[in-house]
Amino acid sequence: MKEFWRNFARNRGAVVGLAILLGVLALALLAPLLYPGSPWDMAGMPFAPPGEMGMLLGTDSLGRDVAAGIAHGARVSLLVGAVSTVVALVIGVSLGAFAGYLGGWADDVVMRFTEFFQTIPSFVLAILLVAIFTPTIGSIVFAIAVVSWPPVARVVRAEFLSLRSREFVQASEVLGKSRLSIVFGDILPNALSPIVVLASLMVASAILLESALSFLGLGDPNMMSWGFLIGSGRSVIRIAWWMSVFPGIAIFLTVLSLNLVGEGLSDALNPRLTRNRGGKA
Repeated sequence: MKEFWRNFARNRGAVVGLAILLGVLALALLAPLLYPGSPWDMAGMPFAPPGEMGMLLGTDSLGRDVAAGIAHGARVSLLVGAVSTVVALVIGVSLGAFAGYLGGWADDVVMRFTEFFQTIPSFVLAILLVAIFTPTIGSIVFAIAVVSWPPVARVVRAEFLSLRSREFVQASEVLGKSRLSIVFGDILPNALSPIVVLASLMVASAILLESALSFLGLGDPNMMSWGFLIGSGRSVIRIAWWMSVFPGIAIFLTVLSLNLVGEGLSDALNPRLTRNRGGKA
């Protein structure tokens, strides 16, 4: 574990990204304490610029506190990003492990099924699913998970294809272990490194996708989100730029931090690749 953190800390960008991500998490957790009222409540005069009337980031067209919206929106964005990623990982890891370990017709069926989902643009499919099931947090999580699992399945399949012929797998088969035990007890732990890195990038993609859906009016109408804040300020951006700019900065910093953390995890989990890059440089 010490070596892991040592390798992670060598990537300064990853350390900065982790600090930003922890700040966003703290904001999401402390939102009810910092802004105990509902973010939908009127807090001042409409279009109050940042710093006036005690509003740190100003107010929107209905007098709602933009800072309160960003704080409460962080909870929604992180929740959707984390839960949809977990669901996508469960689906992708299960199918990818099944295809990679069994091979043959099972591999062909799973890969054709995966390719079917990848032929449809993910954003279009997400819009379609949310529109069909009506916009709620649950439908948004489901839609994002459905469009996010195919890359996971491909990565896991590739790892299993390379690991299933190793000696420790053959030894487990000789000992009479069940296929389920071999897949999830022996092979999967050795294939976690790329999955962990991919998961951090998937959370970032899920946050972007949720924000895009909310921007288009397909977010949960009962939940404040960053995409909704940007969408509500697009028509008045010339007179109230802060309505769209500050939520946009929040999305940018969160997605950037997750990508930096993902790069740091890659360096920490694959130190040989990092040394090779350093040697070539």
